[in-house]
Amino acid sequence: MSTNDSGHYGDGVARRTKRLWTDEEKRSICFQTTAPGVSVAQVARRYAVNANLIFKWLRDPRFAPDPASSPPPSEEARFLPVEIVAETRSAPTAPTAENHIEIELAGGHRIRICGSYDPEALVRLIRGLTV
Repeated sequence: MSTNDSGHYGDGVARRTKRLWTDEEKRSICFQTTAPGVSVAQVARRYAVNANLIFKWLRDPRFAPDPASSPPPSEEARFLPVEIVAETRSAPTAPTAENHIEIELAGGHRIRICGSYDPEALVRLIRGLTV
């Protein structure tokens, strides 16, 4: 039986392909479950994988995160300055600063960062807003 351009078989039934995760990907995914306030289910949705598979990886010493490698919550948790401004519906303006980032998230949310910032804290903020 041959597939058509959309990857479906001629009988109209889609065939699932098994995703093969590298050991490094498994370690990275398992490590993400150690972030404060992040559940295994949230990480599973992020990677479109069944949460039970992540629990299986967490039981495997090759992939389980080393508790000593993650910093205590007091070192990891940081607040970023946030300013809420009314949005105008005018034409988009060009960045005014060299260190200017604007990120549009699903649901119409937008993050605008000017000046210096902590990239790791920004990543955690975005993940927290998109989960």
